[in-house]
Amino acid sequence: MKLLSLNVGRPVVVDYTDQPEGLTGIDKRPVDGPVRVTAPGPKGTGASGLAGDAVCDLRHHGGDDQAVYAFAREDLDGWERELGRSLPSGSFGENLTTEGLDVAGARIGERWRIGAELVLEVTSGRIPCRTFQEHLGERGWVKRFTHQGAPGAYLRVIEPGEIRAGDPITVVHRPGHDVTVALQFRAVTTERHLLPRLLAAGDALHPESVTAAREYARKYAGRN
Repeated sequence: MKLLSLNVGRPVVVDYTDQPEGLTGIDKRPVDGPVRVTAPGPKGTGASGLAGDAVCDLRHHGGDDQAVYAFAREDLDGWERELGRSLPSGSFGENLTTEGLDVAGARIGERWRIGAELVLEVTSGRIPCRTFQEHLGERGWVKRFTHQGAPGAYLRVIEPGEIRAGDPITVVHRPGHDVTVALQFRAVTTERHLLPRLLAAGDALHPESVTAAREYARKYAGRN
């Protein structure tokens, strides 16, 4: 398993985002590195965990629990075949394009060491938005991406460090529960009856998913 590509974005003005200044950093491009990765701070004030990477809409993106976004090259290859077009690494706005790692099957709380220093922890899947759809230029993209169920993974920084393309990725901790990225994504999108199952992931789960799961459990407590 390795980091195939390390991708960062610069802020650009577009006409398809509701960010107040019309800015987005979704257009990520590969860099040689090294790039320093650290915890950026709470959502709403913290941006990307990667030095030099733009996160423009802090209402919805960035922060400690979404410091880094990873997507599997194998899943990009699958979309290339389905869409009939080239999708270079970084096309989905991912910071890390991985090779040989089952990102959708990663468990919430799973920890990856990348290179010699950096340790990241899986928190959730990525929810597609209009900016993502317009960036790709694919009609009905949000629905298609959601149906596929392989959303890539957001990660928080446990141990900061420098990384570069080609660094090995090692799973250093895999929790005993069965709450995967794919399950979490389905629960918060199309199969909300699964939400209470997410609580098995404990504190590693993205706080917004914790809130959604607890509210659902309270609302439907005692119902079949």
